Amino acid sequence: MMNKKGQTAVLRKVILRLRKYWLSMIGSLLLALVYVVLSLSIPVLVGQAIDHIIGKGAVNFAAVGANLIAVAVCAALAALAQWCMSALNNHVTYRVGRDLRDEAFSHIQKLPLRYLDTHPRGDMVSRVVSDVDTFADGLLMGFTQLFTGVMTIAGTLILMLSINWKIALVVICITPVSLLVANFIAQKTFSMFQLQTKIRGEQTATIEETLGNLKVVKAFGHENASMEQFDEVNNRMEKCSLRAIFFSSLVNPSTRFVNSLVYAGVGLVGALVAINGGITVGVLSIFLNYANQYTKPFNEISGVVTELQNALACAARVFELIEEPAQSEDPQKAVSPGELAGAVEIRNLYFSYTPEKPLIQGLQLSVRPGQRVAIVGPTGCGKTTFINLLMRFYDPDAGEICLDGIDTMKMNRGSLRKNVGMVLQDTWLHSGTVRENIAMGKSDASEEEIIAAARQAHAHSFIMRLPNGYDTVIGESGGTLSQGQKQLLCIARVMLCLPPMLFLDEATSSIDTRTELHIQKAFDTMMQGRTSFIVAHRLSTIQEADIILVMRNGTIVEQGTHDDLLKKRGFYSELYRSQFAH
Repeated sequence: MMNKKGQTAVLRKVILRLRKYWLSMIGSLLLALVYVVLSLSIPVLVGQAIDHIIGKGAVNFAAVGANLIAVAVCAALAALAQWCMSALNNHVTYRVGRDLRDEAFSHIQKLPLRYLDTHPRGDMVSRVVSDVDTFADGLLMGFTQLFTGVMTIAGTLILMLSINWKIALVVICITPVSLLVANFIAQKTFSMFQLQTKIRGEQTATIEETLGNLKVVKAFGHENASMEQFDEVNNRMEKCSLRAIFFSSLVNPSTRFVNSLVYAGVGLVGALVAINGGITVGVLSIFLNYANQYTKPFNEISGVVTELQNALACAARVFELIEEPAQSEDPQKAVSPGELAGAVEIRNLYFSYTPEKPLIQGLQLSVRPGQRVAIVGPTGCGKTTFINLLMRFYDPDAGEICLDGIDTMKMNRGSLRKNVGMVLQDTWLHSGTVRENIAMGKSDASEEEIIAAARQAHAHSFIMRLPNGYDTVIGESGGTLSQGQKQLLCIARVMLCLPPMLFLDEATSSIDTRTELHIQKAFDTMMQGRTSFIVAHRLSTIQEADIILVMRNGTIVEQGTHDDLLKKRGFYSELYRSQFAH
């Protein structure tokens, strides 16, 4: 849980993000001051009007009328000032929320894949959406009620002391009790609100995970287990929320009780002073109004404190995401090569996801430009990890990966990835038209180029059967398209760019055999003169490769052509015979 020091640090970060809106905040403060001055003028005018009503037949109607008109003008101007102040506060609050969300989403783009692979996506969504919303709501309440509350307290205190310091002393002596009660409860509730936001992230992650894999849940009859998992998180959320809300709700009635004591004390002492001729009845009414106005902000501020506790707890989670270390920066003098020839040299490469579980150890490899390299091996041996290292999605723990003699760690990531086309087993399509999805890597591509790429990928025929052809809008992750159709669009995307290097990780795993044969021919054409790395489980698809790397436990245990490896009768031979045994 966050301690007071951590809470102060979060508050400091919030203030830093408010600095760019200092003009609006000064305007809001000035409007709050105008509102308070006008509000505090009304009791004085009312008190003066009361004093003009001396007794039966002794009423100064002209003076009373003038006072009432002044009250109406003050009330109207105060309402206008309050409206303008609220508009400015909304302007600041929701722009700070927007900035925070932009900052968080922008930082997510820079986070290393290692972080994204080990943290629930639903929790990150919760931080960027729900937590920023809660933070903005708390901040808005803070601006709207904190400014006016503090100024009202200061203004009424000054005016009461100037009118009669003895009666004002009653208010000053009792009021601190209200502050002590509010502060005590606020300290207790912060940790509860912090736990609430954490469990809310878990809840969002559970919902996102279940909805994203609902077919699998239904196929394996896992509905009840998923429901039990959700109920467990939901019940924890209920208990935590009830505790946080219960304790925070104690603030208002507690401070109201103390404030009622203040009002009663002012009424009693003021009445005794008035009976003895120390003040008029009109002045007593002013005091009673001020006592009410003085204590009211304490109730509001206590509510604000509770909301701010919640807001700061949410802000802490957002800042935690924003401050997560980004992926390593490109070197200051990063090399930005043009089109690479495709020579690959790997020297003594080491990599592991966790230090206690080594994966790739001492890997050595040399590939000439234009060679077709196939990578095979059992599940978990490091094939996909190897491709991720080549793409610099991960950085090696030790060793070098050189392309055309340049260490990839010294390369600009953007330049490296422009030279590589990648088709994965897991497809990714965004909400948009089919055309936009194909042209993702080449936004200036012509219609003819897009159609030609789709034809090469054997996607054109099914695209034309869609309601609006290439202008058909597909939903998130491809909407209702089949897995095979999604994969064809991803293949078309690479065929449109035609980069000098290709990485194919089970690129045809979801495509039927007949279409796969056509695509293999298209790939053969596309690979001519291009260095290509092909990860495949179906060994029949990689028999024509120039080099076959056989991986086992993160190490290349065999390498050579298909025929050479079969003659060795080693691990590759075992894998091959296991697939084609009769």
